[in-house]
Amino acid sequence: MSGFLHFVKKETLHILRDRRTMLIVLLMPVVQVLLFGFAISTEVNNIEFFAVAPHRTEAVRQQIERMNANPYFSFKGYIDQKRIDRVLRSGQAAAVVVFADDYDRLVEGAAVGAIDEAAVQFVVDASNPNNAGTDLIYLQQAFLGDGSVTAGSAPAVRILYNPQMKSSYNFVPGIMGLIFILICAMMTSVSIVREKESGTMEVLLVSPVRPIWIISAKMIPYFLLSCLALATILLLAHYVLGVPMSGSMVGLVGLSLLYLVLSLALGLFISTVSHTQVVAILVSGMLLMLPVIMLSGMLFPVENMPGILRALSCVIPARWYIEAVRKLMIGGQPFVAVWQESAILLAMTVVLVVVALKKFNDKLES
Repeated sequence: MSGFLHFVKKETLHILRDRRTMLIVLLMPVVQVLLFGFAISTEVNNIEFFAVAPHRTEAVRQQIERMNANPYFSFKGYIDQKRIDRVLRSGQAAAVVVFADDYDRLVEGAAVGAIDEAAVQFVVDASNPNNAGTDLIYLQQAFLGDGSVTAGSAPAVRILYNPQMKSSYNFVPGIMGLIFILICAMMTSVSIVREKESGTMEVLLVSPVRPIWIISAKMIPYFLLSCLALATILLLAHYVLGVPMSGSMVGLVGLSLLYLVLSLALGLFISTVSHTQVVAILVSGMLLMLPVIMLSGMLFPVENMPGILRALSCVIPARWYIEAVRKLMIGGQPFVAVWQESAILLAMTVVLVVVALKKFNDKLES
């Protein structure tokens, strides 16, 4: 019994002295609880909407004021019918509320049961069906809940970009962001660390070939695999799941290739801070998988998260890639419409490539 207790004490001291193990054991549960607790939210906050009102009567203004006073809504302004598609495609708003020409008369007639014609119409962007469904519920409640519009004149609904509200329209871009970063970053880091563990990396580095070309040669197979995965996902998404490819295909492929290079650089960086394959996998899991799933907008809207998590999501490459892919694939926008996301990904790629190569060279010299 004393021998067993001595062994337990020895193992306990060994674990306590291992800082990486302690960080993983103690920090990962805290991170997961905080992320799942704050990032997973079914509530919708700050639904941005425009209004189309041919006659801005007192009743229309009062309804807009009531909605704007509600923390769930944010009124962006009045527009005309021609701008509805433009503001939704560009992401300036999630919905447009269209008031009928004779809104006052329809509301008054519905109140006494004389008219059952819709007094308003909701036009929503359903490229993210989960958000669109929730937005509709909140919008309908805003009108029906305060009695300004009765059930007899329930608002009409017009759904754009995903009329059937298919969930595949939402998760395909997210899956692309997750798969590519896992294939490129995690597998690249594990592959390089495996070479260092087995001692073959040192043998390769003393060869006449420059180290940068050796590393590039190890990364190219994962880049090609990711290109194959990209083609497979796009074909399955379009021909099996029916996801539209209505935007710029050249822009989509170019943006995806940029994202692959970024992921490869991230994998190289992880390999420089990992001494074993297990550590590389754990670091990749903590720094890549969980943030991509929780904070990129893949499953849960970024706008529903607390401010600190929204700020943290800005440094996650998958967030910008997924947003851009949704605009190109589902929104049908040209490549110029995602210039901001593309510029951010390009800047991240340049920084990661420079930092990863510098750190890798420093590792070789030490």
